[in-house]
Amino acid sequence: MNKKLTRILATSIAAAALTATLAGCGKGSASSSTEGSGEIALWTHNAGNPEELAAVQGIVDSYNSSQDKVKIKVQAFPQDSYNDSVVSAAAAGNLPCIVDIDGPNVPNWAWAGYLEPLELGTDLSKHLPSTVAEWDGKPYAVGYYDVALAMMARASDLEAAGVRVATVEQPWTKEEFQDALTKLKALGKWEHPLDLGTAGTGEWLPYAYSPFLQSFGGDLVNRDGFQSAEGELNGDEAVQWANWFRGLADEGFMAKKSGKDSTQDFLNNKSGIVYTGSWAADKAKEALGDDLVVMPPVDLGQGPKIGGASWQWGVTSGCTDTGAAMDYLTYSLKPENIAAVAKATGAIPASEEAAALIPSFAEGGANRIFMDFSREYAVMRPETPAYPFIATEFGKATQDILNGADPKSTLDSAVKAIDANIKSNGGYKN
Repeated sequence: MNKKLTRILATSIAAAALTATLAGCGKGSASSSTEGSGEIALWTHNAGNPEELAAVQGIVDSYNSSQDKVKIKVQAFPQDSYNDSVVSAAAAGNLPCIVDIDGPNVPNWAWAGYLEPLELGTDLSKHLPSTVAEWDGKPYAVGYYDVALAMMARASDLEAAGVRVATVEQPWTKEEFQDALTKLKALGKWEHPLDLGTAGTGEWLPYAYSPFLQSFGGDLVNRDGFQSAEGELNGDEAVQWANWFRGLADEGFMAKKSGKDSTQDFLNNKSGIVYTGSWAADKAKEALGDDLVVMPPVDLGQGPKIGGASWQWGVTSGCTDTGAAMDYLTYSLKPENIAAVAKATGAIPASEEAAALIPSFAEGGANRIFMDFSREYAVMRPETPAYPFIATEFGKATQDILNGADPKSTLDSAVKAIDANIKSNGGYKN
């Protein structure tokens, strides 16, 4: 998987471990690690991301200089150990005031009692919906950016195969996509004309492939109450998705296990179409120039879909100065601050005001299409505390189906496990 994407998406295995640990810790036991010190601790997963960490530190330094009541102190962890550090702090009742959280995991943290609902002096309705994480009708975290998946190809390859460029106004249908793959394969240039990143693991699996399921009309769980996956993850539409997905491999259009870096393989001309996203845009444009085309995902019946939400910020319930923590987050959401982080990550800025400060994302900019995709196609991963478990089960099912398991029975097994998990946790209700 692309390194920038790996940084942006946390692994669902770690998230699942976090779910169990937080649930076992009991609710509301956290306390700030800097109580009475005049400092507020901010934890981030960005120790291995120097550009993003520098941008965050810049916001903190600016805030600290703007007032003399409190100082924000940054503590950065490597992403691989970040969740473990949060778990240890939760168990010890020693969480910091401010934490960053992978967006789809926010409901679990809120349910476990470790986050306060956000009360900020800024209008979150102006943000991309996918950058605000809610649970139980309240916002608990907000991010500076999002990312968006897309199909990328060379215009010259599509022209040679007699395939039209898909657009927001007219995305490819399932039938058109099949026809495009058949024509591209007939060119004889690639062993597999399509690369969907099937070597990916962890959170990539639900992030990348559940939107295809949703475009078919299925879903990871029934979103009316989030109490069961029955009929959504194993209904007729879900089985059709599974058969279609494995068929792409069985018919030779994609590899059952792609290379580790699908974007680089595409740039090395090992595939004709790659399923990648905004994190790869600048590199691809630098390599291919005007020959690069960025297209929406395929409309498989219910419109194109992409996953929504990336890393976001929240305030813990044990913070001794919640007002100051909220004040810092409000300050950090100024357009110039959002723009600074978006520039550092190459990601989609969370607001129009911030996008206007970044030429490539402003109206008419080269990367504006990704902001449009996010606004038009993003589907939040289910906003339920059960999500980490759901994500793990879906990932297992997807890999098993790709490797030849019976789609219906595999999805039935996933539904059974998910429903049992939800029931064993009292429906994840307060």
